[in-house]
Amino acid sequence: MRVLLDTQAFLWLLSDDSLLSDRARSVFANPDNEVLLSVASVWEIVVKAQRGKLPFPQPAAPYIRQQIHKTCVEVLPISLAHALQVEKLPTHHRDPFDRILLAQAVEERIPIMSTDRAFQAYPVEILW
Repeated sequence: MRVLLDTQAFLWLLSDDSLLSDRARSVFANPDNEVLLSVASVWEIVVKAQRGKLPFPQPAAPYIRQQIHKTCVEVLPISLAHALQVEKLPTHHRDPFDRILLAQAVEERIPIMSTDRAFQAYPVEILW
């Protein structure tokens, strides 16, 4: 199964947070699953780290690279089709990072792992 991580799901994965559901943990643990992290999530993490909203033990860029390698998460680039898909989405969710994640999930026809209830208003499968 291919699944796209919401930014928060990736951060909880890194910290082995107790907020991760059993289903999320099983998806991560199954080597047959292709777990994707959007470039948009990386961008969001870097922006929040620069603003002091996300403390990291080292600068964000090398830390994120290490964690992507360590977790075997694959990076999903943002394509033109993804960006154009945003226009077709209803405006229930206004956060630009979340909107591109939703567009990617719609365009790629893959579920998204998230606890964000606003995602339920979109034509994507939500895993949690």
